[in-house]
Amino acid sequence: MSERDESKAVVQRGRCSRGHLSWGLWLMLIVFHPMADLIFRREVWNSARIPAHGPAIIVANHISIADPVSFARGVWDAGRIPQFLAKNTLYRGAFGAILRSAGQIPVYRATSAAQDSLRAAVAALERGEVVCIYPEGTVTRDPDWWPMVAKNGVARLVLAVDAPVIPVGQWGPQLTHDYHTKKWSVFPRKKTICNVGEPVDLSAYRGRPITPELLCEITDEVMISVREQLAEIRQEQPPPMFYWDARTGTDE
Repeated sequence: MSERDESKAVVQRGRCSRGHLSWGLWLMLIVFHPMADLIFRREVWNSARIPAHGPAIIVANHISIADPVSFARGVWDAGRIPQFLAKNTLYRGAFGAILRSAGQIPVYRATSAAQDSLRAAVAALERGEVVCIYPEGTVTRDPDWWPMVAKNGVARLVLAVDAPVIPVGQWGPQLTHDYHTKKWSVFPRKKTICNVGEPVDLSAYRGRPITPELLCEITDEVMISVREQLAEIRQEQPPPMFYWDARTGTDE
């Protein structure tokens, strides 16, 4: 099947697999769907690797505050509704109401409500939905834009639900918003690429006692797969270690 035929098949798949759309999701589509094409020249590689039906955990590197726009659009065009785990500070006022209606999941770190985020993500997966997660928790602080040390929430989610884990490498949105300099450059449109990898085989980790070491192993395995997708886009050798920034903290 050619790339064009595959794209047509994905679009046709999406028309019949998304199901009910809430008012919040409709509103986000009205705003962000055209925005993705307005500010980016988007490419999605291997989008057919996103399962057409059933639960999936889609894991990506976080390279810009602008990248959720292209990432979400790529998942949507593959026929699925993306549900993001995102910082609870975004869930305020009217925008927070829209996010909740759209099925997005707030993350409350280092609070008594932290487990609520995991339970909400597990419930979504058990309903056969797609959960998208940035394990780094924030935009990478690596000066060369490679993924940094990730938090282990993704490992807890992997162990809680037996769902395929799909790694995605992202490249390009950092040219629209550079987190390091805090500068925007919207026009001309920047090319963005989302490279979808094969599901990560984590079967060897299931059934083992949950320890900090196990969580770190799973997190590293997932992020190595994400980094491989990014390296494929960049055609570069990634650094041997993930970048560490003490300001971002860790997730125990």
